[in-house]
Amino acid sequence: MKRFLKNLSKAMSQDGASQFQEVIRQELELSVKKELEKILTTASSHEFEHTKKDLDGFRKLFHRFLQEKGPSVDWGKIQRPPEDSIQPYEKIKARGLPDNISSVLNKLVVVKLNGGLGTSMGCKGPKSLIGVRNENTFLDLTVQQIEHLNKTYNTDVPLVLMNSFNTDEDTKKILQKYNHCRVKIYTFNQSRYPRINKESLLPVAKDVSYSGENTEAWYPPGHGDIYASFYNSGLLDTFIGEGKEYIFVSNIDNLGATVDLYILNHLMNPPNGKRCEFVMEVTNKTRADVKGGTLTQYEGKLRLVEIAQVPKAHVDEFKSVSKFKIFNTNNLWISLGAVKRLQEQNAIDMEIIVNPKTLDGGLNVIQLETAVGAAIKSFENSLGINVPRSRFLPVKTTSDLLLVMSNLYSLNAGSLTMSEKREFPTVPLVKLGSSFTKVQDYLRRFESIPDMLELDHLTVSGDVTFGKNVSLKGTVIIIANHGDRIDIPPGAVLENKIVSGNLRILDH
Repeated sequence: MKRFLKNLSKAMSQDGASQFQEVIRQELELSVKKELEKILTTASSHEFEHTKKDLDGFRKLFHRFLQEKGPSVDWGKIQRPPEDSIQPYEKIKARGLPDNISSVLNKLVVVKLNGGLGTSMGCKGPKSLIGVRNENTFLDLTVQQIEHLNKTYNTDVPLVLMNSFNTDEDTKKILQKYNHCRVKIYTFNQSRYPRINKESLLPVAKDVSYSGENTEAWYPPGHGDIYASFYNSGLLDTFIGEGKEYIFVSNIDNLGATVDLYILNHLMNPPNGKRCEFVMEVTNKTRADVKGGTLTQYEGKLRLVEIAQVPKAHVDEFKSVSKFKIFNTNNLWISLGAVKRLQEQNAIDMEIIVNPKTLDGGLNVIQLETAVGAAIKSFENSLGINVPRSRFLPVKTTSDLLLVMSNLYSLNAGSLTMSEKREFPTVPLVKLGSSFTKVQDYLRRFESIPDMLELDHLTVSGDVTFGKNVSLKGTVIIIANHGDRIDIPPGAVLENKIVSGNLRILDH
């Protein structure tokens, strides 16, 4: 403390605010270093190596966090991307497929981001194990898709799951059921970083355990961690040794993120002979996507800009559908060789996302995260491909779940496609109220999933249940006020209707 005060007074006597801040920063880094060293001493011999890697990674991120000030983008430098840097999917597809598509497929590894829990939908355990269609989970559908590819083209496309410490154990237990599938499945864990106290900026954790009072002291640091974790796991080198060249990375809860042979062919056989190291699938914004990260041109390179990086004065401009027409789907195609090169040069640059949280006990903490797509600016010859909306079908809420469970989609070999019976290609807007938030409650409120082929918009609020074989068409709004209950009777057809008040159907 004496040394700290001495340095402090020295800095102040020099009357330099920047020196003062620098002293504070150095002292803070030293304090954090000591805390991390204390935590490391509590690791057992088999935990030591990977814990050390995690804590070293966190220290680097924390160092950068202290260096950065203000919004990470200069709004004046943001430009629309050049026309040729975002290609329409139709143009990619028009090239067709070569005869040797099997050998092209054998260069691919599919990576699914599987670090998330189902808590936001009221489920325990990994989100990927929630049933989404005909008893199939997200993971089941993923395995079915890749198995179908391998059988159809006689290939060996492996599936890799990036788990977090929250999902690893439960996921590994379930993987045994796929032993007889024609898909090799690998897993690796993303890092485990300590949450830091918002006031002191020191780690909350006192030891390496993550049970008991330490349960909330750790977090997985966002999917930008894939580059370091994949490299550290040894899998990157394994796949390069097997002749694999690209990974297709996507969120496991995006049911539209299937392997696209036309995009893969474009990567492996580029028309200009120059291969892309990074391809980001983007799609056109709708009013529902105004917060999604967008691709821009920044200092001569493609760059992903997220809403958190935008200066407050420009947020409305960022949300504009006319200026920034596309957003990132987080379906990414990345060169394995490029990941290895950049990782070894320590040259993957991703903006830090500061995510504030409040723990159960009321303590305010922050967690430092990065996003996988933000690395696009570190790769050479990057490209955006503007894909159809059907490649972005995320299931984040039970409202999304209702859509994918309904007759709007048909299921074939693990892939969902919009029903041919739907006359227009857009997906209805569905907003289910808080009584439907948890999957268990949602399932209890639908005796069967309604016919939604002709639905445009559905809003449901309050205590509402649906009988069997209900049909919803046009715009349907159902509002049960507090204390009221509405039971939609079996076989009901609601077309452009507003239902409110109280409607009880009682057995007699």
